[in-house]
Amino acid sequence: MSFPNASSTASGATVLVVGATGGFGRAVTLRLLQQGWRVRALTRHEDMAQRVRADKAAWGGLETVQWHRGDAMNQSDVVAAAQGVQFIVHGANPPGYVRWRELALPMLANSMEAARRVDARLLLPGNVYNFGPDAGELVNEQSPQRPLTRKGAVRVEMEVMLQQAASDPHRPLRSLVLRAGDFFDAHSPSSWFGTLLIKPGKPVRKVVYPGAKDVGHAWAYLPDLAEAAVKLMALDLRDPDRLARFEVLHFGGHWLPQGGEMARAIARAAGDASLPIKALPWPVLRLLSPFVPILREIVEMRYLWRVPLRLDNAKLEALIGPEPHTPLDVAVQACLQGMGCLNAGLMPAKA
Repeated sequence: MSFPNASSTASGATVLVVGATGGFGRAVTLRLLQQGWRVRALTRHEDMAQRVRADKAAWGGLETVQWHRGDAMNQSDVVAAAQGVQFIVHGANPPGYVRWRELALPMLANSMEAARRVDARLLLPGNVYNFGPDAGELVNEQSPQRPLTRKGAVRVEMEVMLQQAASDPHRPLRSLVLRAGDFFDAHSPSSWFGTLLIKPGKPVRKVVYPGAKDVGHAWAYLPDLAEAAVKLMALDLRDPDRLARFEVLHFGGHWLPQGGEMARAIARAAGDASLPIKALPWPVLRLLSPFVPILREIVEMRYLWRVPLRLDNAKLEALIGPEPHTPLDVAVQACLQGMGCLNAGLMPAKA
């Protein structure tokens, strides 16, 4: 069986990335550009191109992006930026990890409308918020989605929007959900990795781990996830009938049967395997959560650190071949280096 080569199918293809300065959006943008695709990106900053040229440390690799000024909450802005594209990557998330229902649903609806109008496939990065403990330890694309949290319910609703749009008899929408575990990357500061496990910009003196060290946890290194996404887009260009109109695929990423292995990998990358690994003070966060909105959102997701949810990637690998996979220690070291944690003279990369 042969599998698609992204660089061989990218000629003439253009992708609009909504959320190109976020974790997933940035990683996909970089990979697309490396593979020779043309990339447009929506930005609220009129001078984004100048910012990129002026600060290579923060924005290196994005110099050839075509920046379109606009807001993901404004449908006409998204539609205007989408003219002539073959794919829309919807990587926008509510800032500050709050106001999910108020912001996430309309932003997705705007990208969906733009994709319909230009007949583009919409790619949405999914997560495990959709699943409760009853999903089972090995979660595939047919596992029951009975979320325990408000954010999980919103995530399920977002995917239902895509599924229903695919069967619209008048304006069917083609979409793809690529689901993964917790993101980590040097340019993903809003992730658990960059907000709780370590402190960007400071040498690693300890590691804070949110879960039980013996409970499995799924992580997704963003450059690997981005490569898988680009392979899928290349496949869709080469053979439009291979993917369903509404397709859901799971990315296995780094499944750690002993979840605490991530903390130990951080200690190894920091050069001191004996660094203390501290528990996250959940009771303190719960007491503060009524007064600090982001803490309320974090506390809501605690169950994911108590329940092992491993994503079954068999369907994905049947389409693209072996899943892209950077060794854990290599990925963690790259994250710490990029976040300014291995050299006091380095500053963390901006989001």
